[in-house]
Amino acid sequence: MSQNAITVGPALVVLLVVLIAVAAVVARLGGLGMGRAAVTAGCRATLQLAAVSVLITAVLGSAWATAGFIVLMLTIAVGTSARRVASVRHGWPVVVPIAVGAVPVGAVILAAGTMPLTTVAVLPIAGILIGGAMTATSLAGRRALDELRQRYGEYEAALALGFGPREAALEVCRPSSGQALVPALDQTRTVGLVTLPGAFVGVLLGGGSAVQAGATQLLVLVALVAVEAVAVTVTVELVARGHIRRPPIT
Repeated sequence: MSQNAITVGPALVVLLVVLIAVAAVVARLGGLGMGRAAVTAGCRATLQLAAVSVLITAVLGSAWATAGFIVLMLTIAVGTSARRVASVRHGWPVVVPIAVGAVPVGAVILAAGTMPLTTVAVLPIAGILIGGAMTATSLAGRRALDELRQRYGEYEAALALGFGPREAALEVCRPSSGQALVPALDQTRTVGLVTLPGAFVGVLLGGGSAVQAGATQLLVLVALVAVEAVAVTVTVELVARGHIRRPPIT
């Protein structure tokens, strides 16, 4: 076992259980209403990563299997974001911002020849880009729909002033929805000063040089900013046009 790798054993299991318990207890005591969600997320992550650890060698051995796994990741991302924003039935159009954000940027990275065209390189980059698009879409969609519901009077006032439905909705929800980009921007601004993100550490653990690790992380962070900017913009546009909406209150 590499001396740079995490030791897998009983101590790791105990540590994970303790950390999940701390998150759940603090969330409960703080009245956040996310205690059970923290436990569920931790358990799901454990099971999912265990399954991926078993399957990943077989998946990476085939370009078609890798492509299928990427499609699966995109499908799960769409379902997750749709539920966060509204519901699967009403929120399924989130497939557009997630795909439009992640796919073209990933294609440009591959076309530029900045990373090897191998399954072991393509799969993690695809996962990072899809995950970033999913998070940005969920945050922007929820914020936009919340603003429209809470500030509906302003929306109606804009209509009364002659704005069209799309323009009135954008006036209300676009400024606040842009806050969905804050996490990606903050991570990019502070990289190397506050955090050493996963791509950087992964390249170092894999035997790459510090320069290669830095270049890889820079590419990932800048790509994520581009992906999330596209995803947020498209999400807000779809909300304004009424394609992404919440079920009516009954």
